[in-house]
Amino acid sequence: MKVVTFGEIMMRLNPLGYERFVQANEFGVTYAGAEANVAVSLANYGMDAAFVTKLPEHEIGQAAVNSLRKYGVDTSFITRGGERVGIYFCEKGASQRPSKVIYDRAYSAISLAKPEDFDWDKIFDGTNWFHFTGITPALSDDAAAITLEALKKAKEKGITVSCDLNFRKKLWSKEKAGKVMGELCKYVDYCIANEEDAKDVFGIEADNTDINTGKLDREGYISVAKKLTERFGFGGVAITLRESLSANDNNWSGMLYTNGQAAFSKKYAMHIVDRVGGGDSFGGALIYSLLQGFDAEKAINFAVAASCLKHSIEGDFNLVSVKEVEALAGGNASGRVQR
Repeated sequence: MKVVTFGEIMMRLNPLGYERFVQANEFGVTYAGAEANVAVSLANYGMDAAFVTKLPEHEIGQAAVNSLRKYGVDTSFITRGGERVGIYFCEKGASQRPSKVIYDRAYSAISLAKPEDFDWDKIFDGTNWFHFTGITPALSDDAAAITLEALKKAKEKGITVSCDLNFRKKLWSKEKAGKVMGELCKYVDYCIANEEDAKDVFGIEADNTDINTGKLDREGYISVAKKLTERFGFGGVAITLRESLSANDNNWSGMLYTNGQAAFSKKYAMHIVDRVGGGDSFGGALIYSLLQGFDAEKAINFAVAASCLKHSIEGDFNLVSVKEVEALAGGNASGRVQR
């Protein structure tokens, strides 16, 4: 099975430990991006995963490529050109102090890419699944046009498409997101969202829910999934359910709505090492589950277990195996040393 993901990979710069930006004298470097994170997850599960983007030909661009190759991601369809690799700074939160992200991604190579930079006929040869997020079309009007072109070609070739809504208010307005994503979602088979995305992008809100206090209502999320399905004809809607007790401690679960029925996962009480990339790890695991033919209950439990484990790993990439995910999903949550 071959999966193609399309988006931006950035350099991630972290102050050491829990230092604040204003304290930092040095930064740790990793590479990350929503769709790249999904590709790494899938490669770690043994799947043929390709990531598509545009990166400069210089050494920093090559370092980003190498970060993907290290984990077995196919980088052969990455277009080279432009001058900038996007950057994001991440300050890890603790206790009641939230994490903070500052973007420095304007004029990155992928945001300035043109439709002619990508040959989707060639890229999609032998592909079973295509994944993108709402971050990619938010980068520029050209990036949105490229995404639409890819989606039309995917549908022409009978490729299953998934999208994580991933609304980023620092990249575009709710109004523009709703207009652009409303067009793109016509080509989507599986939609992934969190507590806020459906409301921010499409104005669809869960009843009896407050994301700030961590109060979640199951029936409200079933209603959200049903409304999204009715509007776009999705084959499935997956929603991550995060109850934020503090920056360090969250309850984590999820729901998969298909064929008019909702399957809920078990809930995990997580002590967080690094939460950035948690949603992407959920998406990658869900794609793997669906390609493996798992039923809804097994698929959502695999996806939630995988993303639970991601919260224990530094950096955006979810560096876990299928066996590790299956062990947690099967109930082995003690964290005892494996000898």
